Amino acid sequence: MPGLSTDAVADLLREVAAEVITPRFRSLSEGEVMEKNPGDLVTVADREAEVVITRRLTEAYPDAVVLGEEAFAGDHALMDRYLAADHAFTVDPVDGTKNFVHGSPDHAVMVAEVVRGETVRAWVHQPEHGRTWVAERGSGTFRDGERMRTTPVPDDRAPQGVTSMWSLRDQSLGDLPAMRLSWVCCGVDYPKLVEGATDYIVYSRSNPWDHAPGTLLVTEAGGAVVHPDGSPYGPRSTRPGLVVAVDAHTCRAVQRRAADQFSRA
Repeated sequence: MPGLSTDAVADLLREVAAEVITPRFRSLSEGEVMEKNPGDLVTVADREAEVVITRRLTEAYPDAVVLGEEAFAGDHALMDRYLAADHAFTVDPVDGTKNFVHGSPDHAVMVAEVVRGETVRAWVHQPEHGRTWVAERGSGTFRDGERMRTTPVPDDRAPQGVTSMWSLRDQSLGDLPAMRLSWVCCGVDYPKLVEGATDYIVYSRSNPWDHAPGTLLVTEAGGAVVHPDGSPYGPRSTRPGLVVAVDAHTCRAVQRRAADQFSRA
């Protein structure tokens, strides 16, 4: 069966970013930014990058389902095909589109490979930060070839967290310190957690294209991910909300406190 090595997919994302995404950064014209829904932006860079990545993945894996964020926006039935597929890929062509549109370097292009309901490989390329993250199930997480591991929260310190939920910004989960706003881009949030910039992240949604790549980066680096109700996360999960942390103990502690917040939502 034809296929692409982990390095080849990383090269593909760097190539697409260099040819399609970066030339538009801080250079978008008014007609190149649209709304899929009120406040939900998409650009020509999102659409063109997804087309190229999807085509290359489909050429290499003709039997796989490719779930692209923009393709799903035009055909919601694609999600059912993805959930039923033995082999699939998720594609987020420009994660952090609002950041991209507003000139922030905190955006990324992301792909995950899912086999029989488990994420087995993941790629996150951050064009403006010049970094590429990859993870393989059972083999670890790497940033530009360097093995990366999370640092557990010391027993004598309360965990510090971030969230992309504006309603929780500067709010506390129980007795934990107030959460700061995240980088509002999963392709930056997850790597920042692995690097030690935060101990945990709370999300309101669990879209596969947003979370399948980053969750593998975190778990292969030593972290943990669950839903606020304590159920395990998987790339086919449709439950709302995620708690991501640098270690399992912190994840459980945050999850117990987040459960009440989500039950009231």
